[in-house]
Amino acid sequence: MLYYRIMDKPKLTPKDFFLYVGAMVTLYWSAGSLIALLFATVDTVFRDELQYYYDPYSGGIRFAIASLIVVFPISLVLFRSIKKAALAEPQKFLLPLRRWLYAITIFVTAAALAGDVIALLNSFLGGELTTRFVLKVISVLVVAGLVFWYCLLEIRVRQESPVSVRQSFLWGTALLVLAAIVYGFVVMGSPTTIRKMRFDEQRTSDLQSIQWQVVNYWQQKGKLPKLLSDLKDPLSGFNVPSDPSTGGPYEFKLGEGNSFELCATFELASGDEDGSMSSPQPPIKMRLESMFNENWKHDAGRACFERTIDSELYPVRPKGV
Repeated sequence: MLYYRIMDKPKLTPKDFFLYVGAMVTLYWSAGSLIALLFATVDTVFRDELQYYYDPYSGGIRFAIASLIVVFPISLVLFRSIKKAALAEPQKFLLPLRRWLYAITIFVTAAALAGDVIALLNSFLGGELTTRFVLKVISVLVVAGLVFWYCLLEIRVRQESPVSVRQSFLWGTALLVLAAIVYGFVVMGSPTTIRKMRFDEQRTSDLQSIQWQVVNYWQQKGKLPKLLSDLKDPLSGFNVPSDPSTGGPYEFKLGEGNSFELCATFELASGDEDGSMSSPQPPIKMRLESMFNENWKHDAGRACFERTIDSELYPVRPKGV
């Protein structure tokens, strides 16, 4: 009888160990990435004017989406492998490691839930928008609830009744993650749109650099350059930049008196013509507006910026000074 019990005792194999540890690590990573994605999406869609800086390229959304695309399927595969192995050898349902990991996950989930809600409530009491606060709390409750429920169902499974988790639960979780990823792409924009935004930001930066070189040229020589090539300065190392996408030159035109005009061709519009932030706007347009100040707002296509040098604000420097 003793020999029978020893032989019946579940044995932890290296494969079991790495399957369970890998499954839990990917579970934690997936849950954290999903919460991060939901938080970043809420922050982007429901913009707070008190938040000074917005990442125009949605770095938080991009990383969360990338993590979910890679890690979440791995997590599903690992948990499926664990389930198949346990159904093939029901004694594996009695593995101490299995029960310990699920119990620890339940504890960690409860602690993380309490910590997140405290942090969110602290932000709300500090002036966080009510809509953002409510949506973030719901996000935490949903994700933590899914993890808690899954682990609770698994820890209750017994050798005598190895009932698998309902397929509707797993499909529902997968659909939730997929919906969050798809909406994240809608908010963030496609990789092509992000690339266009980067090109437009570089164009604006180039025009700003050229503008201040023109002002410096005026202060040093008391006149405006006739061509952009006149701004080239081997000593300072300044070379006139060109369009980062086409490689073509930027346009420079002299106006009357101390005025000049800089032109470039942009791929996206920087924002609404009136510059008003009071009405709801698409997230991408909002982020484009945050990238540029009022002096560089533009529509898609060719845009020109007229500048006039105030000789009192930027006086010509005396020779030898």
